[in-house]
Amino acid sequence: MNEELILLPSENKSQLALWKVSSSEIPSSHHIFMTHGTFSDKRICMGIASYLIKKGYTCWIMEWRGHGNSSVTKEQYNFETIAKKDIPIAFEYLFNQLKIKELSFVGHSGGGSIFSMFLVNYPQYISAVKSMSVFGCQTFGAANSSFNYLKILFGKYVTALLGKTLATKNGRPHDESYYTMKQWFDWNLNKNFLGENGMDYMIHLPKITTPILSICGKGDTFVAPKSGCEDLLNAFQNPKNELLFCSKENGFKEDYNHSRLILSRSAEAEIWPRVLEWIERFK
Repeated sequence: MNEELILLPSENKSQLALWKVSSSEIPSSHHIFMTHGTFSDKRICMGIASYLIKKGYTCWIMEWRGHGNSSVTKEQYNFETIAKKDIPIAFEYLFNQLKIKELSFVGHSGGGSIFSMFLVNYPQYISAVKSMSVFGCQTFGAANSSFNYLKILFGKYVTALLGKTLATKNGRPHDESYYTMKQWFDWNLNKNFLGENGMDYMIHLPKITTPILSICGKGDTFVAPKSGCEDLLNAFQNPKNELLFCSKENGFKEDYNHSRLILSRSAEAEIWPRVLEWIERFK
């Protein structure tokens, strides 16, 4: 497996990290664009990327600004900033410089929400994205109980007080600023999907006709519970979309939590092949 770091020029002399992960021995038949979620970087995508490379794919993993090998910026940013400014830089490189004509998307958590926002703002790419596979992805459905609502409200208060999350103290690669997280808190507390300029993304999601496989786990009871993932998937109103609920009662090895859903030995054995099947069905 070859890993090549490509640093793309971004705003204010910053650089955006795009990783090309490929094999020199296995011919590639298709391209897959990937990105991670909050508190994370490319490492959460590397397991499934290595699996897909062995099946004949080339993977491109974009790291958000301030994450991994992308520049730390002084400017505040949120989910919408990455959707409207960072992913377009990566797509400009892939489609206009490398002349890639089509690809599939694989994303974890907020990476899936951000990619959806990107397609709403850049609809010219919708037809070139053959399929989407999202792990633990919801935007406005985490407050599915009074307890979860209070957890989100408390999290918003503490993050506002501290100015950032304390994810690194819990072993995560990155903290997030309150400015970044405020959108997620508000979407879930208010059960909407509004952009900074008042754009209602819920109204525009049906324009995304790309088939979506949404993968959720029974053990993910807070960040992306099944009901939240299902509500977001239904908002696209695409009959081709499918929800894959990974639980013991559905024949899976475990009740997957938010991270093990995409990166674990069990996921490698029984979830990654389902993603491969989805990609190959629509490529």
